[in-house]
Amino acid sequence: MSHADYNKPLFEVEDLCQYFPVGRRHQLKAVDHVSFTIYQGETLGLVGESGCGKSTTGRCMVKLYTPTSGSVRFKGQNVFALDREQEKSFHKQVQMIFQNPHSSLNPRQTVKDIVGYGMKLHGLCTDENMDDKVVEMLRKVGLSRDHISRFPHEFSGGQKQRIGIARALAVEPEFVVCDEPISALDVSIQAQVLNMLKELQEEMHLTYLFIAHDLSVVKYISDRIIVMYLGTMVEFSTAEEIYEKPLHPYTQVLLSSIPIADPKTARERERIIVKGEVPSPIDPPDACRFAERCPYATETCKKSAPKLREVTPGHFVACHAVKG
Repeated sequence: MSHADYNKPLFEVEDLCQYFPVGRRHQLKAVDHVSFTIYQGETLGLVGESGCGKSTTGRCMVKLYTPTSGSVRFKGQNVFALDREQEKSFHKQVQMIFQNPHSSLNPRQTVKDIVGYGMKLHGLCTDENMDDKVVEMLRKVGLSRDHISRFPHEFSGGQKQRIGIARALAVEPEFVVCDEPISALDVSIQAQVLNMLKELQEEMHLTYLFIAHDLSVVKYISDRIIVMYLGTMVEFSTAEEIYEKPLHPYTQVLLSSIPIADPKTARERERIIVKGEVPSPIDPPDACRFAERCPYATETCKKSAPKLREVTPGHFVACHAVKG
């Protein structure tokens, strides 16, 4: 685990909403009233199934989207009220590793251009020492000088993702959004990339927002975990607490779906099966969004949305059925 300084908030996200218009009258509520703080040096995991708003949250934080409402503050400053000079500094300090390494790299640029562009833009290298700086960064991600003049199509998926990681870290950021950085990779490569990200975090004193749909992966790398469902936060606590004492039925479902290598243990474990489809995020009702699929849902769940509340110290959950 990283060495988080819980006295130093780095990112503060408050009541974040990101709605997209659908036709003339409807809205797709991708992110709906989400609030959390990320502290210096920690890894905050953001987990949930596809379409729950994880990546949209990350993209709002790095200013790829302008949110419908709410605020995002970096080191106390509103990131959507920065002047030109502050904006440049923000984009140096905050970077993103994208999910798909095949589409996130420019096929017409060499590795030198891809990794070196940000360095040059922010004055971290000159034309004379650019090659050496790029090679130094490539070595940190397990690549070599031989790769500097090649194009993306000449690399495997794992190597492309390493180039994407090198590009993000080349400008010496403080904070990195890792948007499902291993989901497009072979299982044999995933562990290598995860371990590399942890080592680079130690070496470069980085803070991560780590987005994934696999709770076992998120637990391995995260200090604290947010579980999202259909645009809302349903549970938030330390990685250990989420794993050992999951309170929200949806978190319990995610945990029960993690494969176990031992066949005997796997047979004995109770599997929670949810029925039904994920409801549409377009104009969702003011009720618990998991109610239609939840085995414990009551009439209250179908009539009003539960608020996220602290039920034990540091453990927040949004569920009518959880007492505390």
